[in-house]
Amino acid sequence: MSRFADIVLPLAQPAYCFALPSGAEGDAVRVGDAVAVQFGPKNIYTGIVWRLHDERPNVKRIKTIGRRLYDRPLLNKQGRRLWEWIADYYMCTIGEVMRVALPSLIKPQGSSAEEFLREEFRPRMETYLSLTAQWRDRDALSGECDRISRRAPRRAEVLRQILSFDSAQCNAAGEVPRRLIDCDSAQIAALRKGGYIEVVEREREVERGANIAFSLPELTPEQQRVAGEVRSTRGVHLLQGVTGSGKTEIYMNLIGEVLAQGGDVLMLVPEIALTSQLIDRMERVFGSRVEAYHSRLTPRRRTETYLRLLHSEGGQLVIGARSALFLPLHHLQLVVVDEEHDSSYKQSDTAPRYQGRDVAIMLASLYGARTVLGSATPSLESYANAQWGKYGYSLLAERYGGAATPHIIISDTMRSVKRGERRTHFNQVLINSISDALSRGEQTMLFQNRRGFAPFVQCRGCGWTPRCPNCNVTLTEHRTSGRMECHYCGYTATVPKSCPQCETVDLKPMGFGTERVEEAISALFPDARVARLDRDTVTSESAYNRIIHAFEAGQTDILVGTQMITKGFDFGRVAVVGVLNADNLLFSPDFRASERAFALMTQVAGRAGRRQSEGVVIVQTSEPENQVIGWVARGDYQAMARAELADRHLFFYPPYARLVQFTLFSSDVQTLRRGVGEFAELLREKFGRRVAGPVAPPVDRIRGEYLLRLLLKIENGRSMARARELLREVIAQMQSKAEFKQIKIVIDVDPQ
Repeated sequence: MSRFADIVLPLAQPAYCFALPSGAEGDAVRVGDAVAVQFGPKNIYTGIVWRLHDERPNVKRIKTIGRRLYDRPLLNKQGRRLWEWIADYYMCTIGEVMRVALPSLIKPQGSSAEEFLREEFRPRMETYLSLTAQWRDRDALSGECDRISRRAPRRAEVLRQILSFDSAQCNAAGEVPRRLIDCDSAQIAALRKGGYIEVVEREREVERGANIAFSLPELTPEQQRVAGEVRSTRGVHLLQGVTGSGKTEIYMNLIGEVLAQGGDVLMLVPEIALTSQLIDRMERVFGSRVEAYHSRLTPRRRTETYLRLLHSEGGQLVIGARSALFLPLHHLQLVVVDEEHDSSYKQSDTAPRYQGRDVAIMLASLYGARTVLGSATPSLESYANAQWGKYGYSLLAERYGGAATPHIIISDTMRSVKRGERRTHFNQVLINSISDALSRGEQTMLFQNRRGFAPFVQCRGCGWTPRCPNCNVTLTEHRTSGRMECHYCGYTATVPKSCPQCETVDLKPMGFGTERVEEAISALFPDARVARLDRDTVTSESAYNRIIHAFEAGQTDILVGTQMITKGFDFGRVAVVGVLNADNLLFSPDFRASERAFALMTQVAGRAGRRQSEGVVIVQTSEPENQVIGWVARGDYQAMARAELADRHLFFYPPYARLVQFTLFSSDVQTLRRGVGEFAELLREKFGRRVAGPVAPPVDRIRGEYLLRLLLKIENGRSMARARELLREVIAQMQSKAEFKQIKIVIDVDPQ
């Protein structure tokens, strides 16, 4: 009987049916295997076997799958169920999940069989040396080395080098990498001919330090209480701890328990930037058990990590950004989501537009593992779930090691201007605090939530500002490159010498970004060592490490940065933190604006005074009476949560409803307006008043395409599964209309 396989391809397509080859080759194919398949006239893709069956599709000709690509399935049962859940919940295809879940080199493709073969991943090979059986006795070999050293001293030295390596420096077969031996090819050939050594070519193994015994940090009585509460929770536990309260020490103890039992642990951080410092800390405790995984690693290293974990027998700690959710950890027992509130966990650019925190909870549930969500400022969704009893909850209200809570000063920018107490972008109280810190040999962090030199350039004669030709947005000036840049599509242009409208040469940069802050603070404190941490300076993992390690070692006095500097860092010398323009955070057209402003300011404030000395935080704002500023000054998360949850309940926003956002794109604005009107009517036929819009977003043209948006609210208690069924019907109706074929519909479930 003929057998068939449903194959998932890395395309926005459903699974396609292929025939299995006959005989032993077909019998060897298993669900989850990666196989080469021809799709279209010539293209060869890597596909994942999703289902094996004997149901022949109703087509004249069915193609046969090619060979298996790896010696075991790339996906286990839990991995397949996770992909299916993501595709269903976030309303995309499993092929789109495959596209982001697997490293690029693990899924080669080509326009021909020859090109596919060239693109296939080939592990790095290495030469290994080992002693032959007759010379593995240490005493016998030592005597032989003494004997031959008189006529061939270099050969004797090579043998002594091989003998000196311990098991930690060898591979699993007890072989020594050739590159670690100081010798030439002639000596290797002579020793091999003489029967002293064996030489083999093997896949190169990743070098790791010795697997040291865990030296876990000692917990305070309060931390022990919290750790016990986490252990007693079967599912999800929310750990709220003020900044510097020692959440990481609790994580370490929980991780150590799992690793000691042979289980795997996944620890997520919101930013790639955070992995380096965290991995250094974890490696000091867990040694070679620690594995890093994020998008800044090379494609080869990501692929090697995936395949290595595929063969792992457990006992691994993986630390990474949201992409680490898709790694094959077969013995997963604990998932830690640090800074769980952070919006960076949400993938917004491409499908699947998943929320990493929520996927982590689902992943843990599939394995029966425990999930720990940690934050000083939990998301209101997580906090509400804890209050409603869905999650366990613990609070750490004091800083670790007796460190004092930083003193927060609200500095009125308008008042400082009127009194003549403002120089460039800094109020006098901040300048004085920085000066005092420098005199004591302490450090300062300055947070400005805009990169670049200036958000835009304006003609003082006629008011003209240069704009992106592809997007409805002004160009940001970058002084270091001498160019203006669109942060949406990447378009760049030189800064004009004069205004093209009135020919005035008086063009002035308006507003300020991190570049301008760096320049201004360097002018105020010329002897201070100033560095900047933002997307323009962090061009690679090494560039990031260089900036962070210099600041950590005290080689930098003042660090200027965007949101990158607000999250999770532990620098012992930071005495002053300045929030330069809190107003930018307060007045965003987003129902989460107050929550996010509170979280960002609280998080960056927490970088100050993390040891014994009290830190100071200066928040510069023209709205000192704003209630969010008051909550930050008092460190009153509960007051913020009560007020914001009341507003969310009143206006029907999460956590009291689920949101689905639709963004419609088209290069023809008239067709787009007609299409979005039609789409809104179709939605209202199914969902009634739950549909809001259409409205134009703040940036309503990107890369030459116009945008309009609709929002759907599904109240708690209603079935999201049924809502998705209805949505698929509506989208199918819309896509069947010929006049709207050119309109692209992007669906974002739980938008951030």
